[in-house]
Formats: sequence, structure tokens, C-alpha cells
Amino acid sequence: MKKLIGIDLGGTTVKFAILTENGKVQHKWSIETDISNDGKNIIPNIIESMKHRLELYGLTKGDFIGIGMGSPGSVNIENGTVVGAYNLNWRTLQPVKEQIENGTGIPFFIDNDANVASLGEQWIGAGEGSNNVVFVTLGTGVGGGIITEGKLVHGVGAAGEIGHINVNPNGYTCTCGNIGCLETVASATGIVRLARDMSEQYAGDSKLKFMIDDGQQVTAKIVFDLAKENDPLAVKVLDKFYFYLGLACGNIANVLHPETIVIGGGVSAAGEMLINGVMDNFQKYAFPQIRMTTKLKLAELGNDAGVIGAASLVKIRA
Repeated sequence: MKKLIGIDLGGTTVKFAILTENGKVQHKWSIETDISNDGKNIIPNIIESMKHRLELYGLTKGDFIGIGMGSPGSVNIENGTVVGAYNLNWRTLQPVKEQIENGTGIPFFIDNDANVASLGEQWIGAGEGSNNVVFVTLGTGVGGGIITEGKLVHGVGAAGEIGHINVNPNGYTCTCGNIGCLETVASATGIVRLARDMSEQYAGDSKLKFMIDDGQQVTAKIVFDLAKENDPLAVKVLDKFYFYLGLACGNIANVLHPETIVIGGGVSAAGEMLINGVMDNFQKYAFPQIRMTTKLKLAELGNDAGVIGAASLVKIRA
């Protein structure tokens, strides 16, 4: 049985996995991402690490169908190049495919990191192999991937920018320059921003308000934990967050009618409470027929979604 290699390239670490053809992870490891010197060492380090591991496990290039990788930035899936991955210091065009194929002799396939994580969840995660899945990832930003009729949707290049759906035209300015993007209110930083703003107007008794006024560090996790304890301000903040995310999910479902919307990323650690809160709002904004058939689910693969989805690129494109 031939194997697959999946690589999840991030700003702090590069995660690797060797998998069977049906998605079972056999070996996992990671290295630090060296972004110094305009990120020039990143790809040579990846090649070096793979060669070292294959030697360690007694494997050769002939044992593999291919290598798949998820990368931040703007990815050209045909040419296998990446540009504008600023957290890697890649400002200029990087010929990733060419370098890795030359370095390993194994066919190589690449896509955007959020797209790749959505493939992982669709293949053997919460999407359960359905052909119509939308993945929303809530972390420092909000990302996403769309799979329709079994295929990743790229559009002319940047489809799936779920974080930039407008949920409040009078809202906060986003890092992209627009006003009111979902990312400004549904990311980990967005939830904290909502909490700080709402605490200014809030006059009642609240531990969350006390912490903010006291200059203590407040995180999205703290807001969720306090809401579980029925802190009145934390509950208000999350109601607002659920409204924005439920509205966005309703709009996505009305256009695409997926079988499942999978919610992942760091913020999704809040669990069932998050799904229930979003679902209440989703029900208000989804078209009746869609409301009955589209499911909202928590992601299941955690940190492995990236490497598993990257490996599945090989199956799709090889």
C-alpha cells in the first residue's frame, strides 16, 4: 500500500504526517518555522526534515503517491507557488512545488491552509464524507473553505473568505480595510473587542466588567468561561457573537445549501454551548427548507485537520 505525506505550514510550526491512502495517520512530527531571512530557509528545512524521517522509517520516494501541503498566503494551485504569506515573511513569489519536487522526487500538491483544513474535516472529520461542506475556522482571524459537489471552490482564486462576509456595515474596521467583516467580531480578538466595547456601556455587576476595568488580561476563553457561570456581561457579549456568526452561517447556507457547516479553530473549543448559540440565530436567518436540512457541527480533527486535508490533496489531484 502506497502512502501519503501531509504538511501543514504555519507561522510558528510546520506539522508533518505520513498517512495511509484512507487517511490513517501513521507517523507525526513537527519542526519550528524559521521565518528569518525573508523565509528563505522554510522550504529547504521542510525537504531536509522529510528526507531525515523517511530514512529513519526505512522508506523511499517509491513508497509515496505524493505530498500535499496547506500554506497561508495566496496560493496558485496550478503552478504550486505562494505569494503574500506575510506571517512567513514571504512577500515575493515562492516556487514551492518546484523546490519540493526537485528536493524529494515525489509529486507535490498545494492549496490554501483553510481550504486544506476543510478537506480534512470533509474527508474523515465532522463532514463525514459529504460532498457539500462549509468549514468555518475561528482563530486569531476567521477563515474558511467551501466544498461543493465534492470539489473545493476556488473561484478566480480567493473563494471561501468567510471572515470577510459583512455582518455590520456600521461596525469595526477590519485589517483588510473594509468595515464590519465577520472577522472583526467572531475571531478570538473580535470577541475581546466586543467585550471591551460593551463593558463601557454596561452599568451592572459583572466579573468580566471588573476584569476589563481593572486592566486584567481578557481572552475569548475567559468570556466563554464567565458566560458559563452566568456572568451577565459575558452572556450579553456572547449573544452578540452568536448573532453575527449565526447571521453569516445563515447567509452562507442560503447561497450554498451545504449538508454541514463545520465550525473549528481555537474558539470552537467552547463546544456545544457555541453550536447551540449559533444555531438559534442560524434558524432565524436561514431559508426554511435549508434550516431543516443543513447541520451545524463542531470540527472533530483538531490540529490534525491540516495534515490530513493536505494529504487528501494528493488523492484528489494525483
